[in-house]
Amino acid sequence: MYVIDIIKTLMDFIMHIDEHLFVLIKNYGTMVYVILFIIIFVETGLVVMPFLPGDSLLFAAGAFCAGVVNEAGESAELSLVLIVGSLLIAAILGDTVNYWIGNNIGLKILRWEFKGYKLVNEQHLEQTQAFYSKHGPRTIIIARFVPIVRTFAPFVAGIGNMEYGQFIRFNIIGAALWVIGLTLLGYFFGNMPIIKENFEIVIFGIIFISLLPIVFEWVKHKKGTEKG
Repeated sequence: MYVIDIIKTLMDFIMHIDEHLFVLIKNYGTMVYVILFIIIFVETGLVVMPFLPGDSLLFAAGAFCAGVVNEAGESAELSLVLIVGSLLIAAILGDTVNYWIGNNIGLKILRWEFKGYKLVNEQHLEQTQAFYSKHGPRTIIIARFVPIVRTFAPFVAGIGNMEYGQFIRFNIIGAALWVIGLTLLGYFFGNMPIIKENFEIVIFGIIFISLLPIVFEWVKHKKGTEKG
């Protein structure tokens, strides 16, 4: 029940992220930058947390950078410069930490458990390894836009002893494209009436589109297995 409750809470946060972010801004003020920094850092930096809402959070944060007014007439706004700057650093640091975890701890992490549940899903790791085998070092950039793979890619790079200088270059490029791209999308389009009125559908669409690469890889792998 404990795990199910966490999943339910997380899904509610993701699907109503605009409402929750509004409350966070009103209740915590400038501390919200620290909260968002931690969420992005944890999602990209800890291989045990691949389910955090990175894509939707960046889009929603971008919308709030343009200023959001709720039905009660209350307003909430974030600084575009601070959001992009802090979350870019969080994304780069997160991948870097994840790389070193893979490089120093490696597959031992698969044995870690909490209350009888494995902290790392081995299937997610295998999917990422297949993704990495296909795309090579570019996976560090591409994975930024693919949930789950985003969290496991730097870990796999660390396990595979990818040259750190190469890794950090792809890390920075991928983080910049991901953070700046999705934040600006939210900034310019997040407050359009049609999007504000259907924000849940938009968030679901972002999640669906970002999961398509994993679905395609799975279907391709399935067909290859059946032919074999």
